Amino acid sequence: QVQLQESGPGLVKPSQTLSLTCTVSGTSITRHYYYWAWFRQPPGKGLEWIGHINYVGRTDYSSSLESRITISRDTTENQFTLQLNSVTPEDTAAYYCGGAPYETAVKDEYDYWGQGTQVTVSS
Repeated sequence: QVQLQESGPGLVKPSQTLSLTCTVSGTSITRHYYYWAWFRQPPGKGLEWIGHINYVGRTDYSSSLESRITISRDTTENQFTLQLNSVTPEDTAAYYCGGAPYETAVKDEYDYWGQGTQVTVSS
């Protein structure tokens, strides 16, 4: 079966770069026509789509974060990575990776999810 697993540091200092990796097993991230996304859920708030990379490597980002975010992929490792620069405590959230069979920011339309990883931004 398809599994996604997030990995990365749980604590990041303000102004530093948050870097998370999603390792996908059971399918390829180049699978037609899948989109591989990152979401986050700050404490007490809803789940927010923050960006994706698709099966041919094209990216799209939330307009609120696009100046600070990069999503990339390693097809040999079947992984995709989130980098968020210049973090502040407002970036504290549970971060999730997911896969959908078409371009969408709607969480209910995603087939696959990781378990999520908590990231805290604090000095």
